[in-house]
Amino acid sequence: MSETQKKRGELIVLSGPSGVGKSTVIAELLSSRPDIHFSVSFTTRAPRVGEQDGVNYNFVSREEFERMIRDGELLEYAEYVGNYYGTSLKVIQEQLDRGVDVLLDIEVQGAAHVKEKCPEAVLIFLIPPSIEELSRRLRGRNTDDEEAIARRLVQAGEECRECPRYDYLVVNDTVVDAARQIQAILEAERCRTPKRLHLVEGFASAEP
Repeated sequence: MSETQKKRGELIVLSGPSGVGKSTVIAELLSSRPDIHFSVSFTTRAPRVGEQDGVNYNFVSREEFERMIRDGELLEYAEYVGNYYGTSLKVIQEQLDRGVDVLLDIEVQGAAHVKEKCPEAVLIFLIPPSIEELSRRLRGRNTDDEEAIARRLVQAGEECRECPRYDYLVVNDTVVDAARQIQAILEAERCRTPKRLHLVEGFASAEP
């Protein structure tokens, strides 16, 4: 098996407060790492302007989402600001078994559930340079009123308290730098000894 071949893909979880720029960073990351499979989450919230079904999210009704919960079709799910979000178990397992890295964009509750079921998952938390910058970015989206923005800032503070549960912390000062840091994390994880022991099997069996 060559160095580029992997027995199993990496499961990467990216979390961060609303408005931190996860979608933009993910787009930058995927532009340089098209081999990563980005898992499109299911959600019951309404699409925002410019969002496409099956691209940004799989938009489903609350009834359909609750059916998926009952039928055990989700790796994780959580309710956030009154809406469900969740990840397909079948799609994730198929990609990982093929040796493909899978990226999940999920909030802290969902990330905790993934870590429980998949301890080998790599958890990355994305934060803005400051709370003031996060406030500016939320207002710049023009999707929420002041009351909603205030709720999101409070929620951001609660989420940031979960940072110690994550393996890595990345500051999204600029999109390019944040994506570059995540790439460095993935390369370091790929080089961990337990994940590369198959590369030395031939050496161990070699005769003098």
